[in-house]
Amino acid sequence: MPTHTRPGLTARELAANTPADRDRYIDLLRVASLAVVVLGHWMMAAVTSDGAVGNLLAVVPALQAATWALQVMPVFFFVGGFAHALSYRSNPAYAGFVRGRVRRLLRPTALFAAVWGVLALAVQLAGGGDGLTGTALRLVTQPLWFIGVYLAMVAFTPPLLRLHRRWGWGAFAALAGGAAAVDVLRFALDVPYVEFLNFAFVWLAVHQLGFLRADGRLGAPVLLAGAGLAGAVALVAAGPYPLSMVGMPGEKVSNMAPPTLALLCHGVWLVGAVELLRGPGTRLAARARVWRAVVAANGVAMTAFLWHLTAMLGVYGALLALDVRLPAPASPAWWAWLPARVALAAAVTALLVLAFRWAERPVARPRPGGSAPLAAAGVTLSLLGVLGLSMTGYGGLLTGRTATLITVPVTAPQALALVLAGWLLVELRR
Repeated sequence: MPTHTRPGLTARELAANTPADRDRYIDLLRVASLAVVVLGHWMMAAVTSDGAVGNLLAVVPALQAATWALQVMPVFFFVGGFAHALSYRSNPAYAGFVRGRVRRLLRPTALFAAVWGVLALAVQLAGGGDGLTGTALRLVTQPLWFIGVYLAMVAFTPPLLRLHRRWGWGAFAALAGGAAAVDVLRFALDVPYVEFLNFAFVWLAVHQLGFLRADGRLGAPVLLAGAGLAGAVALVAAGPYPLSMVGMPGEKVSNMAPPTLALLCHGVWLVGAVELLRGPGTRLAARARVWRAVVAANGVAMTAFLWHLTAMLGVYGALLALDVRLPAPASPAWWAWLPARVALAAAVTALLVLAFRWAERPVARPRPGGSAPLAAAGVTLSLLGVLGLSMTGYGGLLTGRTATLITVPVTAPQALALVLAGWLLVELRR
């Protein structure tokens, strides 16, 4: 999330006032990782002339190997661990730490959810919701899972930092061992529901690598990258882990949902890889123009991430409304038109950012005080609500459509109520 919190300053002023000791490469990684995720979503969308939305990786399975370089969400979580370690150590009060990060995450997220909720209700009251519109109502909230996981990282930062201070690499090893144990119970012993624990074990282990980076204890990046890559290759070769490091439609086993030990190895490989690029990346981020661009992008990164699928689906919807015949996915014509479609999606995303970026503007630092138990309960409710909304989408609002959140059915309005109730608890001072 954006780390510059001084209200009223422009990106140019923030860039000019950057402390000399700031690790600009970390900020560059934050922007670059989200940009790759957004670009990947735009490129993977395989929309046909009848409004069906497929996945390019399913159309061309050979391209699934590219996810070993382009599934970079672990890099974002690694960067989050680094930032959380520094931030919490500068002001080690649980309630204040949680409150500040929940505000930054939920202000743009709540705005996004509210706008789409109103649109979805209006469409369905008017009798719409079929074709590409119905698909959009279901798809636009799916990336919110990332917000839920990040909220979990915020909630667990203080206790995991304490474990890190005492055990160092041992804390990471414990989380990785938990991920391995979950996969054994899941695949070898068919224990039900245990796989959901890896949403915590896998992503918190990657987050823990950020703590190690903050203390300069990652060690040799070439060994880290090599070990992670070798582990991922071995696990995929032996099975039952699939080749793709992103979720695929209809697959029985996904490396992403829930995460697997193979995805954790993939994350370790990526962390080692970006650390190998630390030297040239640091020099690049030190350039004045590059740094201004990084600062500006960090200030709207969450807004762009939240709205990028809306932009993409809007572009395809406009093309279909104009009776433009879309080429078959992965055909030569499809590849030829891909740059134009991506450019259009980027342009619409920029317009949406201009409209909604105010929700991401820095606000005054939260006042101190508050209850740690209330903050912990609040962030838990919020993350469960965000995850629930990512699963239900906005289709079927009038029919009470539900999705199963772990073991509990939840509707979109119920998920939104959880988000807001949790946010309220976090804000309470007494």
